[in-house]
Amino acid sequence: MKAITMLLASPDVRVLAVTVSSGSLTSGQAYIKVKSLLNSFYHEGIPVGINRISKFKSPEFPVALNTIWGDETGLDEKDEPDHLNLIAKILSAEKTKITFICLGSMSTAASAIKDVPIFKKQVNQIIWSGSGPDEKEGFNFKADIPAAENVLKSDVVLKMVRGLESESFYTESFIKQIADLHNSYSKKISDFFASGSVKNHSFASTAYDEMVPLFLHYPDLFTIKSGKDYATYLPRNIDSLRICSVKIISGENIARNQVIKDLPLSPSFYFDDIKPYVTEIINRYGIDEWTSGVIANELHRHLGVFAIIGVKMGIRAREYFNTGVDEFSSLSFAGSIPPLSCMNDGIQVSTGATPGHGLLTVRNDAPTIPAVEFSYLGTKIKLTLKPEIAEKISSELKEINFIHGLDSDIYWEFVRKNSIKYWRDLDRHEIFIIEEIK
Repeated sequence: MKAITMLLASPDVRVLAVTVSSGSLTSGQAYIKVKSLLNSFYHEGIPVGINRISKFKSPEFPVALNTIWGDETGLDEKDEPDHLNLIAKILSAEKTKITFICLGSMSTAASAIKDVPIFKKQVNQIIWSGSGPDEKEGFNFKADIPAAENVLKSDVVLKMVRGLESESFYTESFIKQIADLHNSYSKKISDFFASGSVKNHSFASTAYDEMVPLFLHYPDLFTIKSGKDYATYLPRNIDSLRICSVKIISGENIARNQVIKDLPLSPSFYFDDIKPYVTEIINRYGIDEWTSGVIANELHRHLGVFAIIGVKMGIRAREYFNTGVDEFSSLSFAGSIPPLSCMNDGIQVSTGATPGHGLLTVRNDAPTIPAVEFSYLGTKIKLTLKPEIAEKISSELKEINFIHGLDSDIYWEFVRKNSIKYWRDLDRHEIFIIEEIK
């Protein structure tokens, strides 16, 4: 859970899919945990595939079974895709080379090498989480020995990353550092340590799988030990590993902007009418929405409510797929006539899907509605502003226009006031209808 959370938190990583197999839990139980984790971060669009062919009998460790990853209500693995079908789909849709990460046995990797023809072409390396002085004594090896031996015999590049064998990684001060980051990823990890089931569990305070995202981002913090079939990477300098963990979980491991380092977060930097709401908006919706909102309205040349709606919609779509900017195409039904078309400016800034990149198309040959289709890795979703909210906003704008007229300064003052109100009050997790388009 901690390793997956770190990978999801990093803006330098795209998690294309997750597969589960039997290990500490059965594959079905693992699916429930992983899916509930993704949903808790609003990453519902990351697909999860299930390896049902592994013959390993899970011991079903009580702590692993009882640890809460997210809301498990209504989750059922029965209709979820087979791991090989999902891997084949993702590898066919993704055009760049990928890293295949194994946090458990080699069952999934071995079956994919054997039965997914594109695997060897698209996967440039496998990173495997290992334990024990000799990996052949470790849990992940013993969970499927034939699979591990088959992968070792293959010509796919394999790098085994060792965990910390005995030293406690998660000290009280380190856990507090993580909690003080105040984002959903840090909260997930700090809440894990606050739960009663792990407080006295020695395995929870050390670090095994977490070394994989750390190695992926900071390989220089590991010592290489070359072997016959694969290279082993051993963690060193535990203090640096903790510092870099904080960078990953905070999302500060890469620069997010192109020209400016950061937008000021101090309310005093902003105009008097928005100053009282700066900190509240940032705390409720995050830095990404705030930054996108500021840039979109500067681009738009006035503070407009539909530009704000576009920002919230774009951030929600990126959140759904857990993507950065410039990574999916968008088809807008907002048309080219203001005020609804102002939504397109917010979409561009928050997603990076711009006409210049060829990633944004605006339809004018259909009824205009506050909706956008987003396409990513062969999956298409449609986000639509809930009709009652769209009607309320439109009615207010029409009334202000009727009373004061578009050329009136008072009109734009009221529009600005309403835009600030909606920016503060509308939660992007509550205002959109999300449909998957088959």
